Amino acid sequence: MIVTKKHLPRRTVLRGLGAAISLPFLDSMVPALTATRLTAANPPKRFGAVYIGMGMNMKLFTQDTQESVTDLEITPALQPLAPFKDRMTVIRGMAMKNADTSSGGTGQHSRIGACWLTGLRPKKTEGADMYAGKSMDQFMADQIGQETQLSSLELAVEAPELLGSCEFGYTCAYTSTLAWKTPTTPLPMEINPRTVFERLFGAGDSTDTRARLAQNARDRSILDAVTDDMSNLQKRLGKGDHAKLKEYMQSVRDIERRIQLAENQAEVELPVVDKPMGIPPTFEEHSKLLFDLLTLAYQTDLTRVATFMLVRELSLRTYPEIGVPDPHHPLSHHQDNPEKLAKQAKLNVFHMGLFAHFLERMAATPDGDGSLLDHTLLLYGSGMSDSNLHLPRTVPTFVIGGKEYGLQGGRHLRVDSGAQQVVGQVADVRADEVPLCNLQMTLMEKMGVHMEEFGDSNGYLSI
Repeated sequence: MIVTKKHLPRRTVLRGLGAAISLPFLDSMVPALTATRLTAANPPKRFGAVYIGMGMNMKLFTQDTQESVTDLEITPALQPLAPFKDRMTVIRGMAMKNADTSSGGTGQHSRIGACWLTGLRPKKTEGADMYAGKSMDQFMADQIGQETQLSSLELAVEAPELLGSCEFGYTCAYTSTLAWKTPTTPLPMEINPRTVFERLFGAGDSTDTRARLAQNARDRSILDAVTDDMSNLQKRLGKGDHAKLKEYMQSVRDIERRIQLAENQAEVELPVVDKPMGIPPTFEEHSKLLFDLLTLAYQTDLTRVATFMLVRELSLRTYPEIGVPDPHHPLSHHQDNPEKLAKQAKLNVFHMGLFAHFLERMAATPDGDGSLLDHTLLLYGSGMSDSNLHLPRTVPTFVIGGKEYGLQGGRHLRVDSGAQQVVGQVADVRADEVPLCNLQMTLMEKMGVHMEEFGDSNGYLSI
């Protein structure tokens, strides 16, 4: 980093013709003699949680070991993440007591989905009197999120429904969002890249469809609108900032192009009136575009807290592009059928590959004296292990983060005793198992958010 006497405010934006676009962190935003304090020693802390509904093929996810701590093995399900092994910690043996389904009945997916980031059992209701718990991301949003334009960002690949019944006796809200502002306030997750882009970079606060269409009809790029302001800014930047700004603007331009292409494809190939605009035609393109937008949101410091529902509970999505034409939810009830388990494994690897794309972008994006990935703490997991039993114990979980969070990568941690108790057709969550909330409370502590208790936690986890 080159520190100069020139200084730009951290919140500098480019403006023009009603458009505004935030800038990435530039050397020129660091006052002389304070570079170390503002970057390497004290970078902005960022958090993200990525959720995969309906469990995983656990035999291909978790390595077989009786040791409490051992070197991480890149199992078949983790293969796409091999380049990030030294940053990963897989944690085995945590349970979600308040999502326990041993009593039978309905609502297994609703209980599990709503419990993953709250640690609490949701109220059984199909009406507006829903009640879950405040999610961990929103506790962080209340503190570190207050320093950014968006206190948090909620993304999903499948359309969420916050009203009506998705599972008998339970409102759709429980399976359609990860984020709960309060126990009675679920936050909608955005699936449309165009809307996310406008929230981040322009078109004001309005999300009115007619306003967005009018903006699109002008056929102008946001970058085109701020050209004059950008030219004036470049005169004030050093050589390093010139290169950084150029790379950032190319990323923004690329996302604009992809959104516009998706909208054109939607008009030609999917002329259904109620089809959302700006959504790419394939799951892979859609997911990667949202991940790229999240990377930009972190890079511009527009948000530091995010949740991403890559696969929702009860999803009926099919994946013929990878040889899995079966709807996901029925496939998850595999009944130990080898063919179905093999297809489930394909889905697990495919989703890991999409997450790996996100990690690659984060690792390649400069941030202070490191990369965005260096300064971000990420949680990836599912609320069940064996999807055939709706099993909310030994849930697949791993974290990835920069070393400043105190995480030593390349490890597999086993925190359970390895015992299992089965009641009828479902496995019970034992009282002596380690709550997933212990890990989540520990991650919040690493983000500077202290909690005496969270969900069903009974202490911090040593990681």
